[in-house]
Amino acid sequence: MKKSKFGTFVLLGAVLGGIASMLDKSTRENVVGKSKRAISTLQYYGKNTDELKLKVQTEKEKYETMFEKFSEDAAYIKEKVDDIKQLTPQVKELVEDTKEAFVESKDDYKSIVTESVQEDVTGK
Repeated sequence: MKKSKFGTFVLLGAVLGGIASMLDKSTRENVVGKSKRAISTLQYYGKNTDELKLKVQTEKEKYETMFEKFSEDAAYIKEKVDDIKQLTPQVKELVEDTKEAFVESKDDYKSIVTESVQEDVTGK
């Protein structure tokens, strides 16, 4: 069975694409600048580990707070959906009752109009 060379060629294409993009001066300057900033940041936090720990803790707390808020919102929405599910049969019954009332009223109005027309025609 032959071994697939797909992965090898994809990796080779990515490397060649990266090399080709480095021919552009602005791209090259951008990559060099970002690399220097990344190295500088790594060196700074390597020397100031307490500050890194504080920053990580702050970010962790921020995401925990965000997760708690999201969980509360999800619980609230679930509660409202459950309320709507309970109300749906009641609303359906109310709509059916209202429909029946209108149908009965329609029949009553129709009979009143029919009687009125007959009285006008007969003169009574």
